[in-house]
Amino acid sequence: MHSTKWESGLLDKRTKVGVWEYYGITASKEVVVVQRYDHSARQLLFYRPSGDLNFNTELAPGQWKRRMVDRPPLFIGGDAALAAYTTQLQYPQQAQDRNVQGQVTIGFTVDAQGKAINHRVLRGIGAGCDQEALRVVKTIPNEWVPAQVSGQDIVAEYELTLTFRLAQQ
Repeated sequence: MHSTKWESGLLDKRTKVGVWEYYGITASKEVVVVQRYDHSARQLLFYRPSGDLNFNTELAPGQWKRRMVDRPPLFIGGDAALAAYTTQLQYPQQAQDRNVQGQVTIGFTVDAQGKAINHRVLRGIGAGCDQEALRVVKTIPNEWVPAQVSGQDIVAEYELTLTFRLAQQ
């Protein structure tokens, strides 16, 4: 049995097997299960909805529409697992020299098989931050659960915002 503040489940030779639970913290500081995922069956068993369920979805190749989904695209392990990758940002020297701070939003498509494709900068701040955010988001493994409407896995867009903030001196 392997257990941390953010996850618990069985490991077999360092590989997650069986049902794992992933935890998050609510606004009231309560620790709750945010996902239950069966790594052996590669199946999402439970997720705790949070936020907007309105996503840009592909109705047919090249035809997109913003609509409500029954289940959003989810990173296996939840926000805590995703944060392990987004914290790898390296502040570009050019941005530091020019005191550039702010948020960069990267958009990508999560296909019906749970693969992240077509990464692009949606909102940038320049000075090398856009490229660094794109680099980091592309390192996130393809461990996504696709969005779903009426029991069908669908293609949907996902947006991830990364913050560049210089430390106060």
